[in-house]
Amino acid sequence: MADLLARTAELIDIPSPSFGEAAIADHVEAGLRAVPGLEVTRIGDNVIGRTDAGRTARLVLAGHTDTVPANGNEVPRVEGDTLWGLGASDMKSGLAVMLELARAVPEPAVDVTYVFYVAEEVTAEHNGLRALFASHPELLAGDVALLGEPTSAAIEAGCQGTMRMEVRLRGQRAHTARPWMGRNAIHRLGALLERLDAYEGRRPVLAGCEYREALQAVRVDGGVAGNVVPDLATLTVNHRFAPDRTPEEAEAHVRELLAPFLEDGDDALVVDVANGSPPAVDHPLLQALVERNDLPVAAKLGWTDVARFAAHGIPAANFGPGDATLAHAADERVERARIDRCFEALADLLRRGGGPDTVGP
Repeated sequence: MADLLARTAELIDIPSPSFGEAAIADHVEAGLRAVPGLEVTRIGDNVIGRTDAGRTARLVLAGHTDTVPANGNEVPRVEGDTLWGLGASDMKSGLAVMLELARAVPEPAVDVTYVFYVAEEVTAEHNGLRALFASHPELLAGDVALLGEPTSAAIEAGCQGTMRMEVRLRGQRAHTARPWMGRNAIHRLGALLERLDAYEGRRPVLAGCEYREALQAVRVDGGVAGNVVPDLATLTVNHRFAPDRTPEEAEAHVRELLAPFLEDGDDALVVDVANGSPPAVDHPLLQALVERNDLPVAAKLGWTDVARFAAHGIPAANFGPGDATLAHAADERVERARIDRCFEALADLLRRGGGPDTVGP
């Protein structure tokens, strides 16, 4: 097996902040085109490699090539079995695994699609996977998908949905010397903030995975001047909801909580929402991956691009060597053992499939 820690360091050495992924796309494309029999397509700076051996199942392995801006950590540094550097955890170690799998298992027991896409770390409108689903969905077709997001070499199944709402409470302006002549909209937030602070989210268990819902105030805006009673206060809330709820059901839940605090003239608007993804641990390929390698399985509490696959009828999970708690940190790093573990587990899946029924001619 190749030195995947060194391969990851090579990828870190290629700067790829969001909107600056051309160089790493060139590197990925060259690596995939060197694999015999792999069909390679480049669309912008998104690169897709596909086997076409007529197998009865297709696995999609996907990962984003962009990183957040550098924070003094753009130069990779290896000490023993630890690699420090921008993207080490999120998710150039996952990309290194994907590239080595393409080289090491050129004739897999299941057909494989490798997807390297841009702009995951910025707003959804720029997301390369979103663009590919819109323009070339046939390139992303598969029976199950795995994203190399950082999971510490465990399976994190599905993901929670996420929603942001802006709650606008009205008041009446007055001079602060005579506040009784007005109504302070910012003060009206007090009772609502107390209710949010006491919120206890559901903890549903789906396919053995416990999800934990949350509702948090994430931004407050208001105020006119230092001597004016404010007549408007805006509170932005973020709701993380389990994948057994639709966005409509999640919105209804939040509106029910908000209702006692809203009066005529107030409003609450959804400004951002994304579906969750149910856990896919019962799929034969994922079962084989988990059982053969004794992998721990847990719910993904954040939101990831697995939801994009789920929205197109492709069950998906997260499986990558990085540590999510180190993503975007100045001391971002990854351990050799976790990179090797992910590679070995996925290489076994590619070589053996999920059982006799998944092995092609």
